[in-house]
Amino acid sequence: MKTERAIVIGSGFGGLAAAVRLRARGYQVTLLEANEQFGGRASVFRQDGFVFDAGPTVITAPYLLEELFACVGRDSRDYFSLMPVDPFYRIKFPDGSCFDYSGDEDQLIAEIRRLAPGDVEGYRKLADMSRRIFEVGYEQLADQPFDRLSDMLRVVPAMLRLKSYRSVYGLVASYLKDERLRQVFSFQPLLVGGNPFRTPSIYLLIHWLERKWGVHFPKGGTGAIVAGLVRLLTELGVELRLSAAVRRIEVQAGRAVGVELENGERLACDLLVSNADPSIVYTRMLDARLRKKNTDRRVSRVRQSMSLFVGYFGTRGQWPDTAHHTILLGPRYKQLLEDIFERKVLADDFSLYLHAPCRSDPGMAPEGHESFYVLSPVPNLLAGIDWQQRADAYFDKIIEHLDATELPGLKERLVTRLSIDPRTFAGRLRSAHGAAFGPEPRLTQSAWFRYHNRCDDVEGLYFVGAGVHPGAGLPGVLCSARVLERLVPPARSPLPLPAPGLQV
Repeated sequence: MKTERAIVIGSGFGGLAAAVRLRARGYQVTLLEANEQFGGRASVFRQDGFVFDAGPTVITAPYLLEELFACVGRDSRDYFSLMPVDPFYRIKFPDGSCFDYSGDEDQLIAEIRRLAPGDVEGYRKLADMSRRIFEVGYEQLADQPFDRLSDMLRVVPAMLRLKSYRSVYGLVASYLKDERLRQVFSFQPLLVGGNPFRTPSIYLLIHWLERKWGVHFPKGGTGAIVAGLVRLLTELGVELRLSAAVRRIEVQAGRAVGVELENGERLACDLLVSNADPSIVYTRMLDARLRKKNTDRRVSRVRQSMSLFVGYFGTRGQWPDTAHHTILLGPRYKQLLEDIFERKVLADDFSLYLHAPCRSDPGMAPEGHESFYVLSPVPNLLAGIDWQQRADAYFDKIIEHLDATELPGLKERLVTRLSIDPRTFAGRLRSAHGAAFGPEPRLTQSAWFRYHNRCDDVEGLYFVGAGVHPGAGLPGVLCSARVLERLVPPARSPLPLPAPGLQV
């Protein structure tokens, strides 16, 4: 029998992981990337000697990466190196106080006691609830398909017991009285595109996930992990193609049989996996006549996540007291989130995430210099903000704020800068409305309510990545490739894996 061919659309972490797992199951795999480099949101910018990770910088649940290499007989440590980050985050408040968010329980309790002694016992109860949510929401459900309503109904009793009908902020606030600590332990949904006041409390599992496995950073930046996965796929004989954007998915007798590229080339396959945004795939790559369930009308009702403004900049000199991950909270919390998610306006104030990778790896910048990126959550393109006119001024305003707070003297020491905004997510990254994380993780857009990992309309078409269960974030997209293994059978005539050290 001829070995079955699988095509993977997109080389974000979900697509890279899917390609590895499909190859482990014996398929002949072709990976198609629309852009000029692999990685999707995890691509890399290099400018004036500085290295900037374009997207994800917080690496959690590293066992998922280790497992990915192990499933094809490799050791991830031969491909990249992870370094623990401590504290996980340093959170700074507008009143001048700060909080070091650590994975060490004694240190964490000491920080809580320093800031709000009366909340120590409340935190212990909150952490226990986070652990219980994690044991169900992550350990039991994160790699399970939810493409049938019965899958959802089966877990409803457990979700009710764990108060998943409450928001993350609401559940946190029921345990903690200090408003600063409420913000510290409720901001995590923003890491996956959610509003803590709207995201269901099952996402409180992120706290325990970080406690359990820590926060890490790869030597050379997140791009080093992408490079390691690309090297692995090359060794496994996977065909890797850049600048290969898909125009259309070809369907015969209700089954995906190949793709047509934007240059007109056609590629046949027995199995198709998409790491692209499902909203874009359904409305642009599949004929409307083929879609009984994911119609244009249904897709238009999907509520997309917020977007991001990310400024990258390199400097002369260094700020050694700045933590690797710093969160600079603004004067408003709930009101700012309402501006971003509900009112969709670009507020005058902001809360920022500042990434200082040279704190862990000085090689990310020339000697005696630092590379940074600063991230500000902003509304997606449905807000109608003219980023062509406003992007530079917005970046200037952020630089002014950093100069006055975390990075004194920054303006005089800038060497280079560049930025991305919702236009980048809509254009280069092909995301609906420029959303940075796919559908917003609300209760009505989680598990069975989210886009399904197996296409409802076309046989042989599957999805991985932020748009499907279990959702955005590095653990989420890697778990979506795990879900794929539960849906896709092994190749009937498997292509053998080369032995370690050999390259196909």
